[in-house]
Amino acid sequence: MRNLLNFLARYNALFLFILLEGIALYIVVTRNEYHNSRVIKGMRGITVLADQRITNTRNYLRLRYINTGLALENAELRNKVSALSSHQSLVFFSVSDTGYHQQYEYTSATLVNNTVSRQKNFFTIDKGKKQGVDAGMGVTGQNGVAGIIVGSSDNFSVAMSLLNLDFRLSSRIKSNGYFGSLTWDGRDYRYAMLNEIPQHVSIVIGDTIESTGYSAVFPEGIMVGVISDFERSGSDFYRIKVALATNFRQLSHVSVIRNLKKEEQEQLEKRFR
Repeated sequence: MRNLLNFLARYNALFLFILLEGIALYIVVTRNEYHNSRVIKGMRGITVLADQRITNTRNYLRLRYINTGLALENAELRNKVSALSSHQSLVFFSVSDTGYHQQYEYTSATLVNNTVSRQKNFFTIDKGKKQGVDAGMGVTGQNGVAGIIVGSSDNFSVAMSLLNLDFRLSSRIKSNGYFGSLTWDGRDYRYAMLNEIPQHVSIVIGDTIESTGYSAVFPEGIMVGVISDFERSGSDFYRIKVALATNFRQLSHVSVIRNLKKEEQEQLEKRFR
């Protein structure tokens, strides 16, 4: 208390000046219409600006929930598209159960962990066996292929990232249909390499690279990236550099793909290997 009194005594002249200035401003504003209108207009401008800043801040904080909602909606739309597409090929089947013809199902998930700077990168999502996610399912980001589920617990799953030296993806050049094996060379998270494309094939920078659908993990036509560069190697094949469609440093929401006919396909193929 004593310190407060000493402080007030020390700066009493300043406080008195501020008080008198406040009284003077009040008299000028209340007794003069011009000054009164200017002050009111200025206060309104400050209020509007403050409201805009508060609204922008709230919208920014809500982006996470908006992204989650969009991911759920995207998964739902993928399921509907897959179900509708199944009606286009009913030559050999007359079963009325539309679920029988649908080959792929999609569910959204959120990343809870991710690595991009290692030679063998993985990421973890917030869905597991209780939500129907299991090993062998494909994972896509908003723009393209992201990885493959390699293990699941009740509520979480770990996926091998495309940025992993052990990752292999059957991919094709969209413009001509030639396919090869896409791998990551462990260097730049933005690029991968497409191999096994013969050198007699015409290659154009900017061509789209997409999944072939041969692996029973990803449907055909899923975006992988675009050709950014290529060179002739010592063999009969190109070394094609692919700019990946998925930005793994910004990856947050993904879709998990379940192939309803995967087990049937794999069992049949095993008989002839």
